[in-house]
Amino acid sequence: MMDLKADEEEVENGQPVSIEAFASSSTLHGLSHIFSYERLSVKRIFWTLCFLGSFAVLVFVCNERIQYYFLYPHVTKLDEVATTHMTFPAITFCNLNEFRFSRVTKNDLYHAGELLALLNSRYEIPDTQMADEKQLEILQEKANFRNFKPKPFNMREFSDRAGHDIQEMLLSCLFRGEPCGPADFKVKPTANQRSDNCTGVNAVEITHLQQQQDCYNLNHVQKQPHVVCITAV
Repeated sequence: MMDLKADEEEVENGQPVSIEAFASSSTLHGLSHIFSYERLSVKRIFWTLCFLGSFAVLVFVCNERIQYYFLYPHVTKLDEVATTHMTFPAITFCNLNEFRFSRVTKNDLYHAGELLALLNSRYEIPDTQMADEKQLEILQEKANFRNFKPKPFNMREFSDRAGHDIQEMLLSCLFRGEPCGPADFKVKPTANQRSDNCTGVNAVEITHLQQQQDCYNLNHVQKQPHVVCITAV
């Protein structure tokens, strides 16, 4: 708070109070040394720098505290509990590579080629310059529909046949140092399997899984045999 004590005579005469008089009567620390009747001196410069520096620090601290407040900081407490058996939860594999290219037949390509982004609406291969040469040859052979008589097509049958299953995704599994395999898992397709190709996998006999590798590809249709593996410990 500042205590303003202006001269009564100047107020009565209607004259404005000078900055020097205001500073000399103010209780704001250092202001009277900055605005004094003395000439410019080292003392006034020193007090001016100190005042500006202190004011800058005050603004910086206030701004930093306000920003910190709006971060809504909180403390999370974790309790560590030792256990000899840990139940492995249900997990979900989401494979962006929805179908295996090697399992796509000519009839599949005829009915779903545009859906798989392998053919356009005119049954032509788009962007041939960007395709792998070996895969392009196979695709051109499958996309040759001369004298081809299409057969009935079922999307569910195609998804089950050309999609991925646990035998392909599970490379290795160890439970307490003993090997386990796809037969120990129960595959449950989820509701959004058609769009995301997600498959929920629940352990049937093996409920304390220690290590497994889940592999999936990153293309809509797998054109290369490589896979990406994730190891969950």
